[in-house]
Amino acid sequence: MEKIHVNHVDIFYEMVGRGRPVVLIHGNGEDHTVFDRTVHLLEEKYTCYLPDSRGHGKSKWTGEFHYRDMAEDLIQFLEKLNLRDAAVVGFSDGGIIGLMAAPRTNWITSLVACGANTRPEGLRGLCLTGMKIHHFFSRSPLMRLMIREPDIRDEELAEIHADTLIVAGQHDLIRKSETDHIASKIPGAKKVILPGEGRGSYIVHSEKLAKIILDFLGRK
Repeated sequence: MEKIHVNHVDIFYEMVGRGRPVVLIHGNGEDHTVFDRTVHLLEEKYTCYLPDSRGHGKSKWTGEFHYRDMAEDLIQFLEKLNLRDAAVVGFSDGGIIGLMAAPRTNWITSLVACGANTRPEGLRGLCLTGMKIHHFFSRSPLMRLMIREPDIRDEELAEIHADTLIVAGQHDLIRKSETDHIASKIPGAKKVILPGEGRGSYIVHSEKLAKIILDFLGRK
């Protein structure tokens, strides 16, 4: 893996393929390997960058987490590697990071946000309750992140000018109303709800997301 220093933290990442840059950002408690089957199909047409988010995989443990810090990590990652006209694909926390970063840089020209929410209440009720109970006993910094953040305002979503696709599974942890709301607030955004799919079932070690990405990016 390669290493780059951004926003006061060392980020490890893999790079495969050739072509337009596509940065894939994993979810909470995961690492870049969840996209193994996705990259297998993308690398023939795109250069895929797969970072481990701060405190995940091989990247530096920071002790606490905030989505806005992680969005700044992404922006600096793009700038230091000179990844202009980049497509960002994010799952769960990765989707949140993409939604926060996109209004702040014109280097992201395509965005695919999967299973993302703008506030903790965008999670299904039982899911959020379960996370709060888990945090009560574990005091996990990663769990604390999800029950206290994000805090993405509608005005921020309206400032996203990247070509955007919002994706969620029918049985995702995110409320359908939340997915609908995000798509409605981003100018020109498209939305896909995948029947029968749950959290990560179409992403983690799956080729399903790759086919969605190829179709979406192929329209540009």
